[in-house]
Amino acid sequence: MIHSSQGGTSLLEVDGLSVDYGLKGVSSRAIDSVSFALRAGEAVGLVGESGSGKTTTAMAIAGLLSPNARVSGGQVRYRGNRLPIDDDAAMRPHRWSETSVVFQGAMNALNPVHRIIKQIAEPCMLKLGMSRGEATARARELLEFVGIPTDRGSAYPHELSGGMRQRVMIAMALACRPSIIIGDEPTTALDVITQAQILKLLGELRSQLNLALILITHDLSVVAESCDRVMIMYAGRIVEDGSVAEIFAQPKHPYTRLLIESIPNPASGKKMIRPIPGDPPNLVNRPLGCAFHPRCPSAMAVCATEVPSLDKLGRGRVACHLHRSSQDKVAVHA
Repeated sequence: MIHSSQGGTSLLEVDGLSVDYGLKGVSSRAIDSVSFALRAGEAVGLVGESGSGKTTTAMAIAGLLSPNARVSGGQVRYRGNRLPIDDDAAMRPHRWSETSVVFQGAMNALNPVHRIIKQIAEPCMLKLGMSRGEATARARELLEFVGIPTDRGSAYPHELSGGMRQRVMIAMALACRPSIIIGDEPTTALDVITQAQILKLLGELRSQLNLALILITHDLSVVAESCDRVMIMYAGRIVEDGSVAEIFAQPKHPYTRLLIESIPNPASGKKMIRPIPGDPPNLVNRPLGCAFHPRCPSAMAVCATEVPSLDKLGRGRVACHLHRSSQDKVAVHA
């Protein structure tokens, strides 16, 4: 069942989405029954440690899964219509015109032997049917829109700074006027000042164009600055979903609480980072019950045997046995 923590008509609906990866004859579930809704103009952060399923979820929505991955369950709907996310050819008309991606490593995503203006113009010709002259004019407008002088359009990717390359990626993502932009850790490789500039730019574009944003990150501080809502993922499942303000003020899942506690807070004089004990689970051999229970300081006996459902709690959702009604909660950790 799809849930949205805010009212309004959903632009994107993800319902029970599951994805499996196959490697050397072994199949592992990377994301398991992920459901959420996204409204026009809304910014949602997908947060979790490496391997939690953030990028797989986003790439499945865009129909950009790797060859060894397959959609094993669920569906994605855009404006009420089901997207053919498991069919590459059928998905092509939807990419970039409805949903586009700003990838993590711009230097790897851009073609090193083509000038950037050509790379921005190309999707305009392919998707919008523009002539070369019209597409080049559109590319110049987009460069200016993201804060790059138009005369830099003749540069090759290696001639630009990391921040400018990331702005080029944003310009390319905007080329076909999509309604949704997926940012796959778009600021990870940038210095703090440039990161702040890119996040500010994304915020301004959201406001001006009424864009919906799915921001993938392992950094909750980035979400606090840029998003309306945050979904915490662990071992391929959403374990908590709610507004940024509510989750930072009163996290309900132990994993969320530990993620927040791992963020340095100079204002409070906190200098040491408190790491989360243990390691993320091996998804080929997923723990029984709640996948987080081997690392959880609040684990109970039931956590080792039963997978908690993602249930509505207040204005958000949480998947944790701590919040279920039960008289038999036997603590197994002090």
